[in-house]
Amino acid sequence: MSVLLQTNLPLPLFSHGKVRDVCDLGDKLLIVSTDRISAFDAVLPCGIPDKGKVLNQLSAFWFEKTAHIVPNHLIKVINSNVTLNEVKNLLNYSGELPDYLAGRSMIVAKAKRILVECIVRGYLSGSAWAEYKETGKVGNIHLKSGMKESEELPQPIFTPTTKSDTEHDRPLNEQDIRSLGIKELIEDLEKKSLLIYCYARDYAKNKGIIIADTKFEFGLINNKLALIDELLTPDSSRFWDASQYKPGQSQISFDKQPVRDWLLASGWNKEPPAPMLPSEVIEATTQRYDKIYELFTGKELITDVSS
Repeated sequence: MSVLLQTNLPLPLFSHGKVRDVCDLGDKLLIVSTDRISAFDAVLPCGIPDKGKVLNQLSAFWFEKTAHIVPNHLIKVINSNVTLNEVKNLLNYSGELPDYLAGRSMIVAKAKRILVECIVRGYLSGSAWAEYKETGKVGNIHLKSGMKESEELPQPIFTPTTKSDTEHDRPLNEQDIRSLGIKELIEDLEKKSLLIYCYARDYAKNKGIIIADTKFEFGLINNKLALIDELLTPDSSRFWDASQYKPGQSQISFDKQPVRDWLLASGWNKEPPAPMLPSEVIEATTQRYDKIYELFTGKELITDVSS
């Protein structure tokens, strides 16, 4: 299985991110989820086979599941070569498109992006745990004393941050809300984020999965709030195996934790370029991404896209 590290499409490039390449289709976008992987703000020189397909197909799964809560930008998932041929009219493109788009891409409506990371936390973990130990707070929210690492919060909390390509994200403050012009939207962003999280949390529990925290992105389509980007994937969320959950310690996650652990143990100074991962770490990470897709959907990941 070849690993897609960079797309090369005969279409105008809208943006080139750490993981996704986005092409401009006028009032629509083509989002291609590559197999690139990043850690500690650096893109690694190797990919994770089929990772982009997990991100694409799992996002599509959740977009469909949560459409009754809030609209989203999804128009068409390109899951096979048959679908690829069907969408050429949507692309307004008559030439040949590469087969690798099938399984890892979708066509979405173009939205006016709201530059906020809408983070919802149901458990005290990661950076939230570090902040709580130091201040007793997470963002601007005071929590009860004596909580343990990975402990479930009394109720999910909304801790939005800024979203920037040039600086590290930081907690959103009143000045940010004013400068972004979202004073009339912030309450709705919080309400919708919490509703989606609670719906997904309850669904996941029935699958034996804990959603510890996640982040959402929103935009405006025809002046109406809509979910955009990715949704409830291992790249945007912290997923735990409920059967192994033990508060008071860090948890095994269905994400790129093997990559982070290996990089930390390698002695890398977190400055580019990042080192090449060994094959066993790549394989372990692939298995985690595939497993979470299967647990949520009850299906094996579509990797044969010929039909």
